[in-house]
Amino acid sequence: MALPKSRFVVVGILEALGVVAGMSSGAMLPGPAIPILNQTFLVWQLAFSTLLLGRMYSLNQIVGCSLVAVGVVVAVASGSDTGQMLSGIAFVWPILTIASGAFLAGASILKESVFIDAATRLKRSTIYPGKIARHICCQFFWIWIQALFVLLFLPFLSNMKGIPFSQLPSYLISGAGCFFNTGINTPDCNGAPLLPLLYMVTNIAFNRSKLHLLKISSAVISSLAVTASVPLAIYILSLPLPYLPEGTSLSPFFLFGSMILVVGLIFYNLPRPLKDS
Repeated sequence: MALPKSRFVVVGILEALGVVAGMSSGAMLPGPAIPILNQTFLVWQLAFSTLLLGRMYSLNQIVGCSLVAVGVVVAVASGSDTGQMLSGIAFVWPILTIASGAFLAGASILKESVFIDAATRLKRSTIYPGKIARHICCQFFWIWIQALFVLLFLPFLSNMKGIPFSQLPSYLISGAGCFFNTGINTPDCNGAPLLPLLYMVTNIAFNRSKLHLLKISSAVISSLAVTASVPLAIYILSLPLPYLPEGTSLSPFFLFGSMILVVGLIFYNLPRPLKDS
């Protein structure tokens, strides 16, 4: 509570922008392109932490980040017009996904700066000497600020989808009925409420398992495990799945770009060489 809340507000706004941009664009993109474009988060994070925190990165991290950027470009922008993964898709949607990564990366860097500043500020405090900022307490503020700004962005989202603001309440009521499958005559509600609940449970389980792996192993092993999820996600999202009946064929350029990206992620997460003391 002793920490200034201005950066908390900025973090919440950036995360809300990331969520809004990611959800808007994700509904318009082919499944395999989403995990590829989301990896631009790493490029943004390295750039922002260098500019804002003055952090220095090792050669393997710089090479890895560069390979990630090259892999994204090769995967989604190479090949003939008809063979491209994003062929026929408006340019704004992949740009929104990349912007989503920039917003979330900026939020993560600001979070780190909050903890760095808190370590200094609270050590100097005469009321709480030697105390540290608790992640769960900070996260509480960030989550509620993010939720508030997501609600404030709803008029912008509705306008983007061609829904007049005056009709937004009826759409929210219809959406709630679709989620709980109450029999409201709304299209595209197949699978509710099982499908959205399954998404939530899977999302929570993935993050919990990632944190547990970090606890029992190391940050490198945890990062490499998350890296392995990228090609798995690409392959699974290319299949004709229930509620996603149209499978996507992966072009050689897309597969080659995905390989470059994964190699870049592995390079980035390699242990840093120990410096001579």
